Amino acid sequence: MRSDLFLLVCLIVGAAIFGAAFALGNDYYFFAGYVVLQYVVLSTAWNILGGYCGYVNFGSAAFFALGAYSTVAMYKLAPLPIPVLVIIGGIVSGIVGLCMGYLTLRLRGAFFAIATLALAVVLQTFVVNWGFVGGSRGAYIIRPEAIWPFGAYIRYLFLIMMLLAIGAITVARLIERSRLGYGFATIRDDELAAEASGVPTLRLKLIATTISGALMGMAGAPFPYYIGFLQPSSAFGLDYAVNSIAMPLIGGTTSWVGPLIGAILLGSLQQIATVTISSAVNLLIVGLLLVGFVIVAPNGIIGLVHKYIQHRPVGGVGRRRVEADATGHVP
Repeated sequence: MRSDLFLLVCLIVGAAIFGAAFALGNDYYFFAGYVVLQYVVLSTAWNILGGYCGYVNFGSAAFFALGAYSTVAMYKLAPLPIPVLVIIGGIVSGIVGLCMGYLTLRLRGAFFAIATLALAVVLQTFVVNWGFVGGSRGAYIIRPEAIWPFGAYIRYLFLIMMLLAIGAITVARLIERSRLGYGFATIRDDELAAEASGVPTLRLKLIATTISGALMGMAGAPFPYYIGFLQPSSAFGLDYAVNSIAMPLIGGTTSWVGPLIGAILLGSLQQIATVTISSAVNLLIVGLLLVGFVIVAPNGIIGLVHKYIQHRPVGGVGRRRVEADATGHVP
């Protein structure tokens, strides 16, 4: 499917989802859907670096918080429309991602993962001590109750996050099917061999960290208007770091479809658990599912589907039997 046709299909599906939520007449679906779509953007962004390139990033919450606090800073200076704030958040987080990549991407494996975790700690310490954005006390964001023509403001936020999710998925799909994606795959499979073959690995990794960081920052930019009161513990929450990693791993990291499936599955389960039990069990659900999939399906749901397709019966007879009969042997 061509990219423009794919984007059109995504927009139609998004419009149908928005229309269905609007028809239900309950704004809770917009509140819950916003969180799920937010995780779609975060998991897709994480997968560009962690799945396509094979570099595990534990600093997702830092980029998300950068986008959120860039919104708070602009709110203090001169309130701007949320689409503009999303762009600003993406630029700020993208620049930080580029700088982080330049400093840390010469590290590999666990050393790179620890360096990204250290970045999150450093940024959180900086924000806690930055009084202009509220510091440790937090900052209030006053939003209007309604906005024309959507009615309740949460519907407007839901639509913005829907467009961000569609944009993130489209970007990930374009990367996967481009020369850039093939370069990322060579880094993931064997970086030393890729360097020996003339692949500019450092430049490709810098591109990956910039795109990944920018998308995470864009996901965080509308968050202060969603929550109303932003503090470091909410912006740098463990939920964002854990979910952005777990969702691609459960869905599958080798394709843009994996993070989407993982985000919808885990995000929906957590919203159901929040309403029926408590939000305190959200990370427990993520941990149990992650352990289960690591044991049963290390390649995620996409890996299970591929495995089934490869081993499905052909004409009522197992593929192994057909191959064995073709060579004259009986298993």
